[in-house]
This record gives sequence, C-alpha cells and structure tokens, in this order.
Amino acid sequence: MAGLAAALLTGCSLQIEEAMCGDGEYPVLAVGSTGGSCVPNVEEPPAGYARYPEGKVPEHVGDEWDTYWSTRTLDGRGNVVAAPDAG
Repeated sequence: MAGLAAALLTGCSLQIEEAMCGDGEYPVLAVGSTGGSCVPNVEEPPAGYARYPEGKVPEHVGDEWDTYWSTRTLDGRGNVVAAPDAG
C-alpha cells in the first residue's frame, strides 16, 4: 500500500496490461480476418485459425503486435496480407 501511495504522490502512473490469453494458452489468428482466439498450449489451432508468425505474436492487448494484426491477417498459404475487415 505504501508503494502505491508513493507512486501516486510522485506522479508515477501504474499501467496494467491485459494479457492476450490466460495461463496455459496461446493466441491464434483467424485466417482471412482480424479475429483471434486462445488455444490451450497442448492443442493445435482449430480449423480456420493459425499460429502467429514467430516473432510477431501479441502478448498484451494494445501492444505492438496486437496493433499490427488489427490491419493484417494471414491468407490460406500463411502469407501476411491486408485484412479485408480492417476499417
């Protein structure tokens, strides 16, 4: 509690980042759209979903890769393309 009070008094802001998925899960991208889901670590992505390319996996809502994938998706061959539903 003292740490929170000190942060408030010194003008520091606390930023809480929301994880893309819960413990034991990983994010997957809907092929052909900007949608996504979370899959248990022990399972493969369901039909119509794919793993994000290595190094381009969003970890928190609003992070660099979450923003990147808001306008891009994967086509059926795994190529990064402009998302048809990105507005």
